[in-house]
Order: sequence, then C-alpha cells, then structure tokens
Amino acid sequence: MGKEAGLIEPYERQIAFRADDAGCDRAGAPVARGVCMSLKPGEAVQLFGANGAGKSSLLQLFAGHSRPAEGAIAWREGEGAWSPARPYNGVFFMGHEHAVKPALTAAENLSFWAQTYGLTDAAAKNAVYGALARMGLGDYAGVRASRFSAGQRRRVDFARALIARREAWLLDEPAAALDAEGADLVAAVIGEHLKAGGLAVIATHDTLTVSARRMVIG
Repeated sequence: MGKEAGLIEPYERQIAFRADDAGCDRAGAPVARGVCMSLKPGEAVQLFGANGAGKSSLLQLFAGHSRPAEGAIAWREGEGAWSPARPYNGVFFMGHEHAVKPALTAAENLSFWAQTYGLTDAAAKNAVYGALARMGLGDYAGVRASRFSAGQRRRVDFARALIARREAWLLDEPAAALDAEGADLVAAVIGEHLKAGGLAVIATHDTLTVSARRMVIG
C-alpha cells in the first residue's frame, strides 16, 4: 500500500488466471459445471447466482482449497507457462464469514494478519494503520472489534487485502453487511487494485460498481 491512503502501488508481478470447463462439487454433489473464464492483469469477473448455485465453492476451487471435479484451472506469472499451482504469495482469499476476532482491537486483528503475510514490524505497522485509514476506520484502530457493527467488522476484514498485497483477489460477498457508503468504498478499493495490475473474481448478490464482466452461475 502506498504512503497516501487510497493509493495501491503497481504490482511487480503480472499474474493471469483461467478456468477451462471447470466444475466443482459440494459434499459429493455437483454444484457448478462448465465454467470458463480468462483474466489478465487489470480484469475482474463478478459471479452471480442463487444461494447454493456454487459461487462460494468455485472461489474455494480457484483458491486451491479443493480440486476440480472436471475441467481445469490454471495460473500464469508473466510470460511463463500455465500451471495449476497458484503463484507463490499471489492469491488473496476472503470468505463469506469475516476473519475478525472480537476480543482484539482493529489494529491487533490486522497486525496478526500482517505477521502472517510476512511483513516486518515497521512495515506491518505502516500497513495496518494505512489500511484502516483507507477503510474509514483510522479513528477506531484501538477499539475492540466486539464493539463494532457487522459492517465495521467487514471493513476490518477487507483491509486484509491491502495488507496482503496479493495480485489475485478472490472475494466472497465482500460487501456483505455494508451500507451503500461501505459498498462504494469496497468497490473503489477493488478498482484501485485492478488499476495497479491486479485481477479479481468476486462472488456477490449485489452488483458492485466495478469494471468487471458478469457471469451467472447455475
């Protein structure tokens, strides 16, 4: 994240992704089949579909948490060969349920993730407070998450994407529990990520104001 809030520095790596007739199962039952997409740096897809259509399962598949039931997924870094293996430290996954511990402050939650993502102490502190400021929570760094609304916790969770600095974002309902202002903020940050050369696959029920292709699942 850049020195100024709201500035995502250009990514050094160029990462692309594709799914070729990919399918996934849930509890042994097919939930999505024949999914085809191709994303290069700066591009995004928004996945739509009814509950149970397989949006979340597809994101889990793309993140490497499961194997394709059919077809294939592949990643490419720069001009290298396509591979089913995810680029090292190249993918950020945010699930539908937030990853925020109520007993910790906003800054403590993000400091934990900064360490998990391998940031040094000095870099972690700058990243944490910069991300909170970008998500409109700069004045709440020392507040325990147990005192936050569901929307504020979602903002804290989304701030992880800024700290992680991964080129590919896989986002499951990133605007869940957010009001209109919060949803616009998330959309703006995703737009900054794309302009910086990242890519994104977004599962959502509500259209975000992001330049993205639309795909209906199910």
